[in-house]
Amino acid sequence: MRRPLVPLAVAAALLCAGCSGGSGSGSGSGSAQEAEKSAKTSGSGSEADHGAAVRAAVAATKKSSARIDERIEIGDGTAAYIISIKGDFDWAGARGRLGVALGNAATPRKTSPRLEEIFDGDTVYFGGFAEMEGSWGSIRRDKAEAHYALRAPMNDPEHVLRQVAQMRRASKVGEGTVNGAPAVHYRGVLTHETVTLRMVKDMRAKVDTMREQIGGLTVYADAWVDRSGRIVRTRLDWPMGAAGVKATMNLADHGKSVRVNAPDPGKVVRMPAVGGPLPG
Repeated sequence: MRRPLVPLAVAAALLCAGCSGGSGSGSGSGSAQEAEKSAKTSGSGSEADHGAAVRAAVAATKKSSARIDERIEIGDGTAAYIISIKGDFDWAGARGRLGVALGNAATPRKTSPRLEEIFDGDTVYFGGFAEMEGSWGSIRRDKAEAHYALRAPMNDPEHVLRQVAQMRRASKVGEGTVNGAPAVHYRGVLTHETVTLRMVKDMRAKVDTMREQIGGLTVYADAWVDRSGRIVRTRLDWPMGAAGVKATMNLADHGKSVRVNAPDPGKVVRMPAVGGPLPG
């Protein structure tokens, strides 16, 4: 499949400007399986049938919890960076804790900037920087925005699932294994509206400009669904010629207990907006 050629300066602005800086329920299974059964019965194998299977798996996953292990690979044609996001997240309980690290692919052993995030209800707390001296920032979860391509606001795993559930032209790629267990692989594409979902205004304008320059953009979305009907891996991929960004999120230990404690209110500073390569 032919990939669009994008001016590297434009790709760099979209992907990693500032990257070198520091700052289980069984019912879900039935829903996914019923969607697939419907597709086979109709014999259509249509986008709507496979899309329904992915949406059912996302809905089942959001009723539970899981261990998060996400890797975001970013390149602008001259340099490559890796953002690693690991932790536990409970979608049903609206809580979780994630550790975020930024590294340069050329120097993998070099100490990288790190960020700690705590999700508690409608608030996201963030800290870990030496200059914060033990204090935390906070922002309303629904007010956080994405500042880069294929980044979730404050690395929120729920945002990733929402984007995957909105894939179009969904097809069944085949079957394989994820985390050592069988999984069905689906693939589709994301619309412009889904790619720019909750993206800051100036970045949306850059994406719009790039679309006009090259006559369209293609962002691929993949989802792997296990036999329990839950998501075990997602991948968003935006190839831009020599540049691009690929975000792969693995979910394991579905249904695990997740406990978090919000920081002491006296150590929290409320923020109207948060940006930078680590928060996304």
